[in-house]
Amino acid sequence: MTGSGGRAGPALSRWGLVLGAVTILRAVVAARTPLSPDEAYYWVWSRALAPGYLDHPPMVALWIRAGTALLGNGALGVRLLAPLSAAVGTLFLAMAARDLGHGDGPAAGRMVRAGVLLNATLALGIGAVTMTPDTPLLFFMTLALWALGRLLATGRGGWWLVLGTALGLACDSKYTAVLPGGGLALWCLCSRSGRAWLRTPWPWCGAALAAILFLPVIGWNHAHHWASFVRQGGRAGDWRPARAVQFLSELVGGQVGLMTPLIALAFGIGLWRAWRRADRDPGAAVLLWWIVPPALVFAQHALGDRVQANWPVLLYPALAVLAASPAWRFWRAGGGLGFALTLLVYVQSTLAPFSLSPHLDITLRQMAGWQELARAVDSLAAPGEIVAADEYGLASELALALPRRTVIGIEPRWALFDLPRPPGGSGLFLCSVRRLRDLDLSPFGSATRIGTVERTRRGHVAERYAVFRVTLTPAPMTDAARLPAGK
Repeated sequence: MTGSGGRAGPALSRWGLVLGAVTILRAVVAARTPLSPDEAYYWVWSRALAPGYLDHPPMVALWIRAGTALLGNGALGVRLLAPLSAAVGTLFLAMAARDLGHGDGPAAGRMVRAGVLLNATLALGIGAVTMTPDTPLLFFMTLALWALGRLLATGRGGWWLVLGTALGLACDSKYTAVLPGGGLALWCLCSRSGRAWLRTPWPWCGAALAAILFLPVIGWNHAHHWASFVRQGGRAGDWRPARAVQFLSELVGGQVGLMTPLIALAFGIGLWRAWRRADRDPGAAVLLWWIVPPALVFAQHALGDRVQANWPVLLYPALAVLAASPAWRFWRAGGGLGFALTLLVYVQSTLAPFSLSPHLDITLRQMAGWQELARAVDSLAAPGEIVAADEYGLASELALALPRRTVIGIEPRWALFDLPRPPGGSGLFLCSVRRLRDLDLSPFGSATRIGTVERTRRGHVAERYAVFRVTLTPAPMTDAARLPAGK
């Protein structure tokens, strides 16, 4: 990209302008795309802040609380930090590529290629317009890579403190952040340069900082019978060899899809080149320890259960640094294809020009029709009646869309929240038609089905919900809570 130092400045400035334009586009898409049920659920977290939750640590709730404090409870308020963190994280990634790819071509070229390849993945393209725990996770993992690069480039032990802080905040975002941290610990134990650092106080102080930042999550789990640790840790150790081929192929296919095919090829080539030169390139060696042990953990998990496609995304920034080598000449084609596929997703999520079934269109299946559904439910309920649901995503969407109604979530997870217990009274209860066979109506004093409502977009039905008129008796409803109002 840049063959001389004189051209590096203009090249980086040009790509900075492109990044700014992409960030503006992402902000527009984030504002115009309806919130998914999981995002609405995380919004509920942000209105009931705690050091931990059943599903994840609390960072996503803090980010949503910051965005909504500035822009309100609309889609852009909930997602505000997603496009902004992707832009700032790209700058940190570029600096990490400069330091960790030392000697592998001109620095400016590596910086641009690493940023383009990561931003062109579907994973970051979608993550930059939505708000999930992966959004802060990716940012803090990139920040950690920057600190790691500075550590190797300068040899100054103080960078261990920045690295420990970044890893601690990443663990406060999602538990999987412990895996690259574990890989870094193995590098310290197994490499000569790593062992040299262990004879100084710096890595120990960095580890202590990470632990201190994670202590509130541990405290919350201790106070709640280790609920989150049990939920997430219970997924480990499964062994179903009869389905291992299926799970492993799904893992590989999911990664090719989220990376996009050409960038997946670039990531693979970068990993292979790092393996070949690890004995003479400290940056390549430490990135292998950062990537390979977590990848092996995911592969081991796939021997017994399905690995969600988004789990390995925390490794993408490090893979982008390795793929930024000038040896791979088709990075522009890979970036172009990735951006084109991401743009198609953006267009479909905001304008829906293609008429697809819910099985093919995740934006229809997850995000479409919530406001219309809420209006239909509101028209069926009498003034002052409550609205209840037994799916956390459905209840959270209704809480956002019906600010003048009392919305009740009925599910065991709500007992872990610091939310008011539900009042008694009469109202409506919604349940997906798919779940009617297993429906438990015992929490209600009475329940009579009065009809069905649909969540649709342009004639395509995303979901049908059975509507019951119910009476609530507050005393037995220990697994229920009154959700915060959306406005």
